[in-house]
Amino acid sequence: MEYVQERIATLHDFDGATPPAPTDRAVVIVPMTARDHASLAAERVLSTLETVDPGQVIVALRADTDRVGEIAGWLSSFDLSLEVLWCSAPAVETALADAGLDGRHGKGRDVWLALGLAAERGEYVVVHDADTENYAPTHVPRLLFPLSRGFVFSKAYYARVENDRLYGRLFRLFYVPLLRALADAHDVPVVEYLGAFRYALAGEFAATSGLVRQLRPPRGWGLEVGTLGDAFEVAGFANTAQVDLGMHEHDHRAVGGSDGLGDMAREVAATLFRTLEGNGVHPDYASLGDRYRTAARTAVDQYAADAAFNGLTYERANERTQIEAYASAIEPPVDDDRLPAWADAALEPDRIATLASESLADHRR
Repeated sequence: MEYVQERIATLHDFDGATPPAPTDRAVVIVPMTARDHASLAAERVLSTLETVDPGQVIVALRADTDRVGEIAGWLSSFDLSLEVLWCSAPAVETALADAGLDGRHGKGRDVWLALGLAAERGEYVVVHDADTENYAPTHVPRLLFPLSRGFVFSKAYYARVENDRLYGRLFRLFYVPLLRALADAHDVPVVEYLGAFRYALAGEFAATSGLVRQLRPPRGWGLEVGTLGDAFEVAGFANTAQVDLGMHEHDHRAVGGSDGLGDMAREVAATLFRTLEGNGVHPDYASLGDRYRTAARTAVDQYAADAAFNGLTYERANERTQIEAYASAIEPPVDDDRLPAWADAALEPDRIATLASESLADHRR
């Protein structure tokens, strides 16, 4: 147990209490795909939200036309003020194309569609994933509590220890060593801010509706880093907090293969470097890969000691192999796939919601 403050306000879990929080003035966004349908984790998340009773829940759903009716029926069984935003509805796709915003699907795109609507519906917005196996009724209030104290952005952090092993591999083996390598060469506020979070790749955050309207998320797995980059510009150190959510158990991904950690690393890196370059930081990409490897190998030694101290299984060779896979993601960013801030978008959130609702109704008949 520790209680040390970071450069950003760090709220620790000392006794498992649920702090007072404005849940009734908050909209909770839960991105889902068809694979989450009726899963034990998603069932737990939604059932727990019933006890929290936020102002509204928006499920940002990506599903094919032959599945969406069944999934929407399942979602309607929960005792929540819940709206299904069918992100892949044909009419929504057409509206995005007409606005020049057509492009690939991804988690970031789904969350972006819901952010605009949530910012219209609530004073505060909470975003979290649907695959948390130990989701608790304390999570939403804890994320919201800093906002009731004057902060405008709060981010979750937690430990990823399951089955006597350390997880959170992309964060601890790629993101953290990469930020340390960057910090050695660039003593600037944006690098310090991005490195100040205890779990920067956590999918859980909360923000005021004003900040939410300024977010410009990339379409895919760079969502979390992109959010931090925008939060740096809007909230800065003084108005940012991070909140302890204890121990988390999530789905795990392989390093290789489609949508594996290797692909995620490339998207995370591209968003990170785009954020840095947008703030005047231009890394020496030719040397950064080797500097990252040095920092990551040091981290492996540290994690090996920590695992041994706690009697955990630790495969040092496997961790080093992952480092090499992640190192290939270190290259200059190419295409900017960020979506516009809703404050500047040529779309109305309510129009998207209407199109999604009408399309969903057609497919449930």
